[in-house]
Amino acid sequence: MSISHAPPDSSGPDISRISAAKADTDAPSPLDLVPLVPTSARRTRVPRWLRRTTGPLVLLALWQLLSSTGVLSSDVLASPGRIAHVGWDLIDSGSLTSAMTTSLQRVAIGLLLGTVIGTGLALVSGLFRIGEDLVDAPVQMLRTVPFVGLIPLFIIWFGIGEAPKVAIITLGVTFPLYLNVYAGIRGVDSQLIEAGESLGLSRWGLVRHVVLPGALPNAMTGLRYSLGIAWLALVFAEQINADAGIGFLMVQARDFLQTDVIVVCLIVYAFLGLLADFVVRTLERLLLQWRPTFTGR
Repeated sequence: MSISHAPPDSSGPDISRISAAKADTDAPSPLDLVPLVPTSARRTRVPRWLRRTTGPLVLLALWQLLSSTGVLSSDVLASPGRIAHVGWDLIDSGSLTSAMTTSLQRVAIGLLLGTVIGTGLALVSGLFRIGEDLVDAPVQMLRTVPFVGLIPLFIIWFGIGEAPKVAIITLGVTFPLYLNVYAGIRGVDSQLIEAGESLGLSRWGLVRHVVLPGALPNAMTGLRYSLGIAWLALVFAEQINADAGIGFLMVQARDFLQTDVIVVCLIVYAFLGLLADFVVRTLERLLLQWRPTFTGR
């Protein structure tokens, strides 16, 4: 008896094709062969200091180009080369160094007095309800008065010496510090206060270990803002009956239409303000190491 072998059913699954497809599926794709590189590593190929200086350098180059082609007249704004030359002459003669020293002394004294007054008032108003009732309303009223408008009154009170200039800076520094320190104290989480009380901390212990550390971030923000106000107040203060300082150089340059000297003084103001802000940011990193922050992506 002969046995006939039936041909395979063409409608059934083809094992060889399935195996081949499975092999193709398991094969790594070209993207799988590329090594995974962290996003942060790809983004930090260009040094950050180079990225931060690119904008100012491009602006400086554009400024020099406009001055060289005559689009920007020297009567309106001197070229960067001319400003660098004038700045070097002022440094070589010692006038710019002496002016910077005088201005720094005024800002330092005004900042110290404003920090003490603003922080002290904020502690009294933030820690005690009766202190808030007595202090907060007068401070809020004085805060709305433009400190520049008080310059004539300060001249009448203190004369034309150093006192009115320091008073203007002090007044400008006091209110930003008061507002930020006060907000920081009142913004401390009440659950932290309850936790401190459950641990047996006294009132002074709560203030020292809970309230003041919790208010420190706001205080540092207020200090940075106060530094900006201090330099702004210094500009106004040194242009009134001043015989020394960066503002005095600017007044003299304005009288003689020396735009290059004016720009040099403005650059010095900006440099000193940037240096002061760098010092405060360094203090923030040292004093606020316990606080996790978002640094950007």
